[in-house]
Amino acid sequence: MSQESPKRPRGTALREQVMQTALELFSDRGYFNTSIHDIRRAADVSIGAIYHHFGNKEALAKALYDDLLMHMERDIDEACFGRGNCADRCRAIIARLFESTAESPRMMQFVLLAQHREFLRDEPPICSSRPFQAMKQVVEDGIRNGDVRAIEPWVAASAMFGGALRMMQLSLDNALERPLATYLDEVFECGWRAIRS
Repeated sequence: MSQESPKRPRGTALREQVMQTALELFSDRGYFNTSIHDIRRAADVSIGAIYHHFGNKEALAKALYDDLLMHMERDIDEACFGRGNCADRCRAIIARLFESTAESPRMMQFVLLAQHREFLRDEPPICSSRPFQAMKQVVEDGIRNGDVRAIEPWVAASAMFGGALRMMQLSLDNALERPLATYLDEVFECGWRAIRS
């Protein structure tokens, strides 16, 4: 009786497996220290399958980056849904970003800490990406509604979310003494006090 080899993933499942493997390797080793062959071995797929779905390593990194930003944007949209005032929306965004950092540290590490412009040369800076624009938009809406004092929107967005992003980096670096979520109230209050009207 011959033993069948386990079926390899195909189509969307294969693409997801390759992207997840690439995320792990890029986060652990860095983009430049990871080859397509490393990804192929770790994902247990053929090199042809990787080239078929992505073309090359840079295209794979771009697909991963775009996918992670889309996930982050969706999280921000869901955090804001049904919350009318700026303070509630800002707090919900920070809470969701903190949850994502705890639940998917490699994802947040790749989005926040990787030097994308070194290997995705045509990509705009991370602060120009849709999730960060959405965060700025929440603050701009707050300025328009009178919840936030009249200051330059990037200054307001940086004051509101900059501390949260730094705390996420500290968490990813294992520098915090407590779980990230336990800092939520303090981080939100510091940011909100800086911008409220």
